[in-house]
Amino acid sequence: MIPLVDLTAQYHSIKKEIDSAVLSTLESGHFILGPKVTKFEEDIASLLNLDFAVGLASGTDALVLALRALDIGAGDEVIIPAYTFFATAGTVMSVGAKPVMVDIDPQTYQIDVNKIEVAITSKTKAIIPVHLYGHPAEMNPILEIARKHNLKVIEDNAQGFGAEYLGKKTGSFGDIGCLSFFPTKNLGAFGDGGMVVTNDSKLAERMRMLRTHGWKKKYYSEEVGYNSRLDAIQAAILQAKLPHLDSWNDKRRELAKRYNEHLASLDIVTPLEKEWAKHVYHLYIIRSEKRDALQKFLKEKGIASEVYYPIPPHLSEPCKKFGYKEGDFPFAEQASQETLALPLYPELTEGQQDEVIGAVKAFVG
Repeated sequence: MIPLVDLTAQYHSIKKEIDSAVLSTLESGHFILGPKVTKFEEDIASLLNLDFAVGLASGTDALVLALRALDIGAGDEVIIPAYTFFATAGTVMSVGAKPVMVDIDPQTYQIDVNKIEVAITSKTKAIIPVHLYGHPAEMNPILEIARKHNLKVIEDNAQGFGAEYLGKKTGSFGDIGCLSFFPTKNLGAFGDGGMVVTNDSKLAERMRMLRTHGWKKKYYSEEVGYNSRLDAIQAAILQAKLPHLDSWNDKRRELAKRYNEHLASLDIVTPLEKEWAKHVYHLYIIRSEKRDALQKFLKEKGIASEVYYPIPPHLSEPCKKFGYKEGDFPFAEQASQETLALPLYPELTEGQQDEVIGAVKAFVG
């Protein structure tokens, strides 16, 4: 069986470093926040050339705290892509605001910057571009629109850690960047984890308060917050992995290039990397009108694949109240019906990849 991602293989590739990081944390007695979390926050901020990073319990919490820190709530609207993981929409709804969808560029799966302005109303407070699958959104036009209309920008960089737009790291463009360290991410923990990053000291302080019950001083809540803190053990594991991130992303890019070389001539759509982008291939996504049959065929051959995402947010049950309907965002809907992720992770061997390529070729003919 060839898995979609092999977390065990990654662990064994740096086992001594991971084991040492975990044991040193156990011996330290600091398990919630503490020096290991602080060090990891500092290193992430430095990597992104930002001033502040705040470790949280998940990438979803990062979006919630970013929205809360910007005082976005009931009666407000937030523009998001119509094709993304549901958390992008769900977090907007969780603070009482309305997610306003914008269709995607069918080549990159990123929010179509040419369709953003028509979605802006007097209630719009922010734009959340999502660097989906590891390809950056087109940030300069997004930032220009935001400045023109006095909007905030929250980058959902859960899938794009290490990606670049015009040579600058994604997550470092907006008012706040949101990171996820879910185990399957390019930089993944051994459990849940997330982070917010910013250059704004007031936003950083607010998000630090929000992650710990609204405290500045322990036990003295100044507002209703959350219990959303990055565990020290997860921070230690992530710290051990961080020096390998660039080489792992380079390997993902090599494997993606090899997939493209063998699959691009077939009757499927392979991923595209814009000239201004550095794609880090969190997922290797192909598109086929026979997606479901292809997935079934691969499974029969012992090859895992996954549909990201079978239903776009605007057609999900929680969003029905906004009046969205089928046909509103055709490219997002097409992506949900046709996209399929093939196995891709730094430890994937050429032999395994050849097996996947062979199976896709056998199906497509």
